[in-house]
Amino acid sequence: MKSMLKAAVAASALIAMGAAASATELRLSHQWSNNDVRHKVAQIVADEVAAADVDLEIKIFGSKSLFKPREQYKPLSRGQLDMTVFPLSYAGGQQPAFNLTLMPGLVKNHDHAARLNDSEFMEAIEAKMAEDDVMVLVHGYLAGGFAGKDKCITKPADVEGLQTRAAGKAFEQMLAGAGASIASMSSADIYNAMQTGVLNAANTSSSSFVSYRIYEQVSCYTPPVTSRFGSCTSPC
Repeated sequence: MKSMLKAAVAASALIAMGAAASATELRLSHQWSNNDVRHKVAQIVADEVAAADVDLEIKIFGSKSLFKPREQYKPLSRGQLDMTVFPLSYAGGQQPAFNLTLMPGLVKNHDHAARLNDSEFMEAIEAKMAEDDVMVLVHGYLAGGFAGKDKCITKPADVEGLQTRAAGKAFEQMLAGAGASIASMSSADIYNAMQTGVLNAANTSSSSFVSYRIYEQVSCYTPPVTSRFGSCTSPC
């Protein structure tokens, strides 16, 4: 059964989904290291399923070892991959509507995110996913902010002239409107891009900032509470 894990899942949802007459192995792909909270959540689910003794095993392929970050949705929809933890906006090339899930300011906080999950907006997004034989198990949201190589990014004028990575197409459009030059890449590539001088600034989730050690390459990190930009509230 094709399915999608989007940042965090409840073990019961997986157990209900994975009932099978004989032992079955599901492959779960994600881009993050074993230290990232998104991997840890996936591992908790895999461990709980194994403990349930339902002839179902979830095998995790982290650190983009199975598929590149932006290339997971297509194999998922074609039955070549069973599960993934990833930002849905990465699949905006296949379904442009998915870019709407990562608009600046879309989600104010986690309480707001919970309400969004039950909205007509999310119902329409999930209908689009169903067209590709993909379903969401549980939505997940992470706060994010801006990292600056040489200075803090706290207002639109701060990104003017900077080579910047943004978390999704809508963020790219916003930053380009503020005068930034855009370098599109997954959060897994930010560290090397900063290290080699390709990037001056980046917008990413707080978890990626820590697990990818982006803090080693920047002089300032601006969380969303102090930034005049919209926050990144998806696993980007």
